[in-house]
Amino acid sequence: MFAMPWSRVRRVSRVMGTLLVWSVAVLYPFVVFFTVDAGRSGYFGPDVVVSTGLTVLVVGLLWRRPLPALALLLFAWTAALTTWPAGSVASVQVLTTDVGVAVVAATRRPRVSLAVAAGTLTVQVLSLITFLVPADVLVTALPILAMAVTWLVGNSVRVRRAHAETLREQALARAVSAERLRIARELHDMVAHSIGIIAIQAGVGGRVIATQPDEARNALDAIESTSRETLSGLRRMVTALRRDDPGVAPLGPAPGLDDLDRLAGSAGDAGVRVDVVRRGERGPLPPDVDLSAYRIVQEAATNVIRHAGTDHCRVTIDHRDGELVIEVDDDGRGGVVGTGFGIAGMRERADLLGGELTAGPRPDGGFRVTARLPDGTAATAATSVRPA
Repeated sequence: MFAMPWSRVRRVSRVMGTLLVWSVAVLYPFVVFFTVDAGRSGYFGPDVVVSTGLTVLVVGLLWRRPLPALALLLFAWTAALTTWPAGSVASVQVLTTDVGVAVVAATRRPRVSLAVAAGTLTVQVLSLITFLVPADVLVTALPILAMAVTWLVGNSVRVRRAHAETLREQALARAVSAERLRIARELHDMVAHSIGIIAIQAGVGGRVIATQPDEARNALDAIESTSRETLSGLRRMVTALRRDDPGVAPLGPAPGLDDLDRLAGSAGDAGVRVDVVRRGERGPLPPDVDLSAYRIVQEAATNVIRHAGTDHCRVTIDHRDGELVIEVDDDGRGGVVGTGFGIAGMRERADLLGGELTAGPRPDGGFRVTARLPDGTAATAATSVRPA
């Protein structure tokens, strides 16, 4: 037995419901006409309830199809005014059609809504003058004033919605830009450091492969280890970018200050000894601070390897009261840091965390990078003492 898919059933039911609603709405002017005609004769029966219900239905359609629904309201109550030229009927005409104009102004461009408002106002004024009272300044002024207020209210709603949408788009663009910058920083810090070490080790291996095969083998081992570590980091980054995909799990944690010994080992393989000195009481760091601190040390060490022309540097990690201070010193060629984005990237990382970074030659020679990052303890302490 043939079974219609549920999606098709819902689509057919939606179409049939829309056709039914609009078929009833098309009958609305005739129902209003006969209801008003019966009311003029002093008879109010069930048709009043039907007419009221249909009025509510057509007003509800304004938010889905404002122009056709407004046309139905205007036609129905103008026809009703021709049958019973009473102030109550005229009031209902002005009220319902003004609501329609407000919805049009809130959902359409000003040139469309102004044209609709002008046409509706013309019908309102002509109906009043023709069927109710002769031409009079007050009779003309009241509908004009009501229409002006109605259009301004509807247009202000449209402007607020457009402004809110613009703010949402700008916020989305800023978020996308920030994410791109973050990815660019991660790629730069990861790849620049690893490729620099690989290039140095490859050069060493090429020079000694004929005379010192053991040293060449060590260089190849360092290249393999560094490339595997870089590949693992790239996989973690791709996984993070796809973290919304179902079934995808992280391949490993992001690096932090606990990984400095491994970083020092890879730098040593490239010919630069990195001495890590830790001071102060170590406590848990927020993940973003821990990662940024590691990346700053990594980038500074990479600059030493590639540009300083020295075989030694010192990294000092100082845990102070509410602050993490990082210093990377070397005694090489001060001020030679290349033409890339390393210093700018480190400074941007510190700025994003509310910290600061300075980099420049030391008075006694060499180069120093100093970063001061908030470690999150101040905010935690402020939260813990906040009164209930």
